[in-house]
Amino acid sequence: MNSFAPQAVLLDYFRQHLSDATAAQLTAIEAIFEPRHLARHEELVRAGDVARVGAFVARGCLRSFVVDGKGKEHIIQFAPEHWWISDPNSLSRREPAQFTIDAVEDSEVLLFDATFFRKLSQITPAFTEFFHQLLQNNVRTLQRRLVLTLSASAEQRYVDFQHTYPTLARRLPQRMIAAYLGVTPESLSRIRRELAGH
Repeated sequence: MNSFAPQAVLLDYFRQHLSDATAAQLTAIEAIFEPRHLARHEELVRAGDVARVGAFVARGCLRSFVVDGKGKEHIIQFAPEHWWISDPNSLSRREPAQFTIDAVEDSEVLLFDATFFRKLSQITPAFTEFFHQLLQNNVRTLQRRLVLTLSASAEQRYVDFQHTYPTLARRLPQRMIAAYLGVTPESLSRIRRELAGH
């Protein structure tokens, strides 16, 4: 029997990041989320559809990606444990999603919908401020990723990947890391050998 409780992971996360949160507030925020199991490769959001939910990852790993006209995948983001993932424009504006979100591994997630931020602000302004900071951090991360993609070497991008996702280098298929870095799996193998030799 699986005794894993994704809600407990979520509450621990908020206790760590919002030390002033009361038990009643944590109970109220827990009620906003819907726990769900995602099997490996199961889609949460499909590009072109309107995203109805985003997710907090309690266990496992999700990714967001786009597929170009030649059928090649380009991975935008990974979301391992304690990460958040969504298509915010699609979720809030009801626009078609720009990318697909699916599970890289069997995963336990907690889903939230478009009413999430309004409900948070009703519980306590501290939650609103926390998520504002979270969104700012996400924008900074994406900006850094864009700059690295445009100007850094493949080796530098791989080192940044290891820094950003310290648990994933050994968990993910090599082709997925290569798709995130914008290199071929063969190039990634060479980069790993060269870095290991230093």
